[in-house]
Amino acid sequence: MSSLLSLPPESAFAQDQAPAKDQGQTQAQSQDALFAPDDPINQAPKLIAKGQKQIDSITAAISKNTENDRDLINYKSQLDDLTGEILAYRASIAPRADDIAARLKEIGDPPKDGQPPEAAEVTQQRNKLNGQKTQIASVLGQLDDLSKATGDLSAKVTALRRDLFTRQLLAHTEISLDRVTSAVQSIGPETQRFTDLIDGWISFAWRFKKVQLASAFLLSLALAFGMRITLSRIFGPIIERGRLEENPSYMSRFSVAFWVTIMPTMAFSFFLASSFFFLDTFNVMRPDIAPIIGSLFSFLGLVYFVRCLGHALFNPEAPKWRLVRLSDKGARHLQNALIAMSVINGLDYVLGSVTETLGSPVDLTVLKSFISSTLVGCILLAVSFARPLVPKGKDASASGGRPWHRHTSIALRLFGIGIILASFTGFVGLARFIATQIILTGGVIATMYIGIRSGKAVSERDRFAETIIGRALQRRYNMGAVALDQIGIAAGLLIYIFALVLGIPLILITWGFQPPDIQTWFYNLFIEINIGGIRISIVGIISGIAIFLIGVVFTRWFEKWLDGNVMARSQVDPGVRNSVKTSVGYFGAIVAGIMGLSAAGINLSSLALVAGALSVGIGFGLQNIISNFVSGLILLMERPFKVGDWVATGTSEGFVRRISVRATEIETFQRQSIIVPNSQLINASVGNWTHRNKLGRIDVAVTAKSFCDPRNVVAVLKDVASSTQGVLRNPEPVVVFKDFTDAELQFEVRVYVADILSGLSVRNELRLSIFERFKKEGIIREETPPPVEEQAEEIEEKSLPEDANPDKSKLS
Repeated sequence: MSSLLSLPPESAFAQDQAPAKDQGQTQAQSQDALFAPDDPINQAPKLIAKGQKQIDSITAAISKNTENDRDLINYKSQLDDLTGEILAYRASIAPRADDIAARLKEIGDPPKDGQPPEAAEVTQQRNKLNGQKTQIASVLGQLDDLSKATGDLSAKVTALRRDLFTRQLLAHTEISLDRVTSAVQSIGPETQRFTDLIDGWISFAWRFKKVQLASAFLLSLALAFGMRITLSRIFGPIIERGRLEENPSYMSRFSVAFWVTIMPTMAFSFFLASSFFFLDTFNVMRPDIAPIIGSLFSFLGLVYFVRCLGHALFNPEAPKWRLVRLSDKGARHLQNALIAMSVINGLDYVLGSVTETLGSPVDLTVLKSFISSTLVGCILLAVSFARPLVPKGKDASASGGRPWHRHTSIALRLFGIGIILASFTGFVGLARFIATQIILTGGVIATMYIGIRSGKAVSERDRFAETIIGRALQRRYNMGAVALDQIGIAAGLLIYIFALVLGIPLILITWGFQPPDIQTWFYNLFIEINIGGIRISIVGIISGIAIFLIGVVFTRWFEKWLDGNVMARSQVDPGVRNSVKTSVGYFGAIVAGIMGLSAAGINLSSLALVAGALSVGIGFGLQNIISNFVSGLILLMERPFKVGDWVATGTSEGFVRRISVRATEIETFQRQSIIVPNSQLINASVGNWTHRNKLGRIDVAVTAKSFCDPRNVVAVLKDVASSTQGVLRNPEPVVVFKDFTDAELQFEVRVYVADILSGLSVRNELRLSIFERFKKEGIIREETPPPVEEQAEEIEEKSLPEDANPDKSKLS
C-alpha cells in the first residue's frame, strides 16, 4: 500500500492545469506517474509481452513438430512454469485492488450538484485512486487473458501427446518376406557402424578421460556401497532374524522378500544412476553415446531387479521362504522364464536406442521388436502349460507337479496368443507394449504388494522392538513396549508410503509418461491444488500442522513451567493456579491454531463462511455446547469456585477436581466422579463451603429426657463444646434449646471449626464427648433390665390371645 501513496497528489493530476491541446499527452504522463517506475504494476507489461512471445514461439514450434514426445514434454513444462509465474504475479497484485477500493470507500463519493464543494486534496486523492484502480484492473485483465491462452495451449500440447501415444501404440506395419529380408541384410552394416561407434568412444575415453572415467566409477561404487550398508544396518536385523526361523510366518516371508528385493536393487540402481551422472558431469560421454549408455544401464537395472524379485517370489533354494506354493522344479523354471522375458525386453530397448542413434532402417527396428514380442508370447504360452504347483500330499522337492489353476492358465495363454497375433498382424508396437508391461508393471505391482505386506509385518505387535532402530530407541530413551509398538505402527505406515511413492512413478513411466510429467503432478499435488477458487497446498497443510503441534507442545511446557516454578514458589492458591494454567493453555492453543492456519495458506477472512455455517448449526443443535463453553469461560474468569473447593449443587456434593470449558468434574465423598455441565453451575444455585476461607460451622442435634433440667443441659453442652478439640473459641460455641415435648427436650450445638473439611471428625468427637458427659451427669440413665423369668412371662402373656389370659378375664 505504501507504493500507492509514494507520489504526491499534485504530480498525478497536472493534466487538470494543462492546456486542452496537451491534455492527451499530459494524461499519459500522469497515468505513468500513478505508480513508481519499479512498481510491479508498471513492470507487468514487460512480463505480459514476454509471456505472449513465449506462447507464440511454442505455438509455431508445435505447428512444425508434433512427432517428438520429448519436445512436447519440454513445451508443456515451459507452459506450466509460465502459468505459475502469471498466477503468482496476479496474486501479488490483486490485493492492492481491494485496498484501493477500501480507500475510495473511506473517501466517499464526490459531492452532487448543489452540495458544498470538497477540498481539492480530497478530489486529487480520489482521482489518483480511481486511476490506480483502472490501471490495476487493466493489468489483471491482461494477466487473465494470458493465463487463459497458456492453459489452452497447455491442453493442446497434452492432447497432441495423447494422440501421438495412441498413434504409435496402434501403428500398423506390414510384415512381409521382403521387409524381413531387407532388415536381415542391414544387420551386418549396422553392426559394423555400432562397433566403430563404441570403439571410437572407448579409445577417446581411455586416451583423454582415463582419470575421469575411473573417478566416476569409484565414486559411484562408494555411494552405492554406503547406501547398501545403511539399508543393511536398518533392515538387516529383520532379514537375519527371519532367516533363523525354522517355520517362518506368512508376514515374515513378505518382510524378508521385500527387503531382499529392494535393498540390492536400490544399491545397484543408485550405482548405475550415479555412474551415468558422473560420466556426464566429467564429460566422459559424447552426445551420440549417452542414449546408448543410458539404455544399457536401464537394461542392467531391469534384469537385476527382476532377478531379485524372482528370487524373492520363488526362492528355488529355500522352499520355506517362497511366497507361492511351488515345487522346486517349478520355482526354478518360473524364475528362469521371468529373467528371460526381462532380458528380451531389455535388449529390445537397448537395440531400439542403438537404431535410433545410428538412424538405422525402419525395417530393422520393426524386425527386432517383432522378434522380441514373439519370444515373450511364446514364453508365456510355455509357462501356461507348465505344472509348477506342489502335488497334493507331497512336499516341494517331489518330482512332477500340478498344473496352474484354470483361470491362471487361461490368462497366460490369452496374453501369449494376443502378443503373437498382434506381432504377426503388423501391430508390433502394441505387442511390444503389452510384453513390456507384463514384465515392468507386473514386477512393480508385485513389489508394491510385497512392500505393503512387509509394512504390516513391521507394525505387528512387539516386532519393531527387535529391529536395530527399536533397540537403539529403547537403549537411549528407555522406551517401553507400548511406545515402541506405537513407533512400529508409524514405521509400517512409512513403509506403505515408501512402497507407493516408489512404485506409482515407475508404473507411470512404463506407461509412457515422462519424468517431467510426474514431477509436475507431484509439484501440483504438494504445492498447489486448485478446487474452484480455493487453493490447497499439501506442503502448506503439513507445515501448518507442524507449526500447530510445535505451538501446542510449547504451550504445554510453558504451562508446566509457570505452574511448577512461578506460581508454586509464589504460594499462589491452587484454584488460581488452575485457572491461570487453563487460560494459558487455551490461549496458546488458539494462537497455535491461527499460526497453523496462516502457514497452511488458509485465508482467515474466508473463515467468515465457516462462522456463518457454525452459527446456523448453533441455532439448530449446538446451543448446549456453546452454552457450556461460554459458561466455562465465565467460571474460569469469575472463579465462583476453584479446584479443591467443597461445593454442593442440586444433585451432587463433593470436591471440585477439574474445571474445563465444557464441564466441571466433582468428586463426591464416595469417590464417585460426577461431570456437571458448566451451564448448570451458572444457571443454578451452587453452595461453596470453601469459597473465601475454610472457616465453617457444624451443628449437632442433641435430645434429653423431659425430666432433665434444660439449663443444666445447656451448660453441660456448652462446656463440652468448648473443651472439644478442633472447636474454635472465637466465635464461641452456641447451644440452642430448640423444642420440647412430654417425652424429650431438643437441643442444637453450634460450633465453628477452622477447616470445614475436618468437620466430620470434629462432629464425631463432639458427639462422643457429649454422650460420655451425659452419662457422667446422669442425664442419660442406665435402666436395669428385669429378671429373665419375668421377661419370659411377659413374652408369654403377649403371645396369648386376650380371652386366654385368666387374670385379664378376672379383671374384666
